[in-house]
Amino acid sequence: MPKLRSNLEPGTTAWAVRRAQWKALGLSDEDLLKPKIAVVNTSSELSICFSHLDDISVIVKQAIRDAGGVPFEVRTVAPSDFVTCAARAGRYILPSRDLLVNDIEVSVEGPLLDGMVCLSSCDKTTPAHLMAAARLNIPTVIVPCGYQGCGEFGGEPIDVEDVFESAGMVSTGAIDIETMGGMCDAAITTPGVCAGMGTANSMHVMAEALGMAPPGSTPIAAIGPRMDALAADAGTRIVTMIEQDIRPLSIMTPGAFANAMAVALALSTSINVLRHLQAVAEEGGVGVNIYDLIDQLGPRVPVLCAVKPNGPNSIIDLENAGGTAAVMKQLESRLDTQAKTISGDSIRDLLTEIPDNPVTPLGSISAPVSPGPSLMILKGSLAPDGSVVKVGAVPARAEAFRGPANVYESQEEALDALSNGAIEPGQVVVLRGLGSRGGPGVASASWFVAAMQGADLGDKIAVVTDGQLSGLNRGFVVGQVMPEAARGGPLALVQTGDPVVIDLANRRIDLAIDAATFKARSEALPEFEMTETKGWLGIYQRLVQPLAKGGVLRP
Repeated sequence: MPKLRSNLEPGTTAWAVRRAQWKALGLSDEDLLKPKIAVVNTSSELSICFSHLDDISVIVKQAIRDAGGVPFEVRTVAPSDFVTCAARAGRYILPSRDLLVNDIEVSVEGPLLDGMVCLSSCDKTTPAHLMAAARLNIPTVIVPCGYQGCGEFGGEPIDVEDVFESAGMVSTGAIDIETMGGMCDAAITTPGVCAGMGTANSMHVMAEALGMAPPGSTPIAAIGPRMDALAADAGTRIVTMIEQDIRPLSIMTPGAFANAMAVALALSTSINVLRHLQAVAEEGGVGVNIYDLIDQLGPRVPVLCAVKPNGPNSIIDLENAGGTAAVMKQLESRLDTQAKTISGDSIRDLLTEIPDNPVTPLGSISAPVSPGPSLMILKGSLAPDGSVVKVGAVPARAEAFRGPANVYESQEEALDALSNGAIEPGQVVVLRGLGSRGGPGVASASWFVAAMQGADLGDKIAVVTDGQLSGLNRGFVVGQVMPEAARGGPLALVQTGDPVVIDLANRRIDLAIDAATFKARSEALPEFEMTETKGWLGIYQRLVQPLAKGGVLRP
């Protein structure tokens, strides 16, 4: 066992007062010399995403004790997109990620604990746990805590994605409020995260592809013996990692990030993984540009499984086909197989144990589900620093869209317009001023996109935004437009009626106005004024960096 940083110098004030505290908790003299490990539990009674984490924590803590460590359960803020979104049109959602990172720093770095096991569930907890691991660089295991069970309504399967899109169906009269309520009541049957390839499952997969979650752990059902075994193995493994001094930044190398991006492309994950993984790299000082990786890898990585909302398959199908490990086996020739994982083994060593014959519905490099790329970076006069489109969610894989802009300064305005019939086929709906600074906190545009689908406009209009999208969104949607409008990006110059051209074949998005008009509007653009004067959103608005840098906080 290497010297533990938690073993303070005997006789010092810090040693004495902490000893008094921990002895009062029942720790023995022997315990005080063992590895001291945080079990970071984002448990909350606010959301079904987290309702099983207390039980998982019990298993992890016992395994740590059995392996010779001392667990300390640490409770942190627990943001859930579908609950935390209620106030301020979702403006607390992304800022909650960075609040959680700092919460962990205070709770784990303050007492100088030796390692941590992070119980990751909803969208923002996995990226926050990875960011904290990169920042603190102490032995860490990420435990993806699984997807929820789905229900049945009217004799048909139903999940939270169907609920997500139901508002648009109500607005057009396709269903009534009573039916919508019945859908809500039936959609979720167990704890865990949304069952599609939304941001939560996408980030669970990313944690394994990076090497920070146990090999073979994603995706996984939130309830069952496999989840219990994963929790126990994580508790055992963290003690060994401390003994062997295996740290996150020896795992999360540039090659590991490239591996994760290859898997993201192969599974057409949420576009939000790009900002989150860039944030992880920024926290660890790892010299990678996630957006450049997408450009480099996109032509070389086909789609190997189309999980809802990208296609007909379920997350259960992906798990039964071997999950992330099986996908990586098919991508082996495109991966950095020297990259290490928390198991201590290289990707190459782990993949030797995986059969190379894909199980339905998993495709292979030679026989993919579709050619890809599933995610694409678009640049042009409307997004000089880039924007992201989930190609796999574009209707009929259309390659271009041109139409007049219909501009809204908030999601609420756009939803009202949808209800009033003001949004028509052929338009490019622009939702702006919603980015990391402008929101602040990347205000939601995802409800509008979901409602658009429910209103049967998904293949008839396009949406361009600097606001928050869900991994469950689908349609001709261009998100994360950079620079955002509040940072003087060209999105701020668009006026209703301006022609907007989205060209996937040439990877461009352009505002088709003449150069003189563009210049005049740019010169007349007023200076952005901070809108938040107090509270967490006020702090966030002043410190947040562009999403091109992951939206991390810097003074």
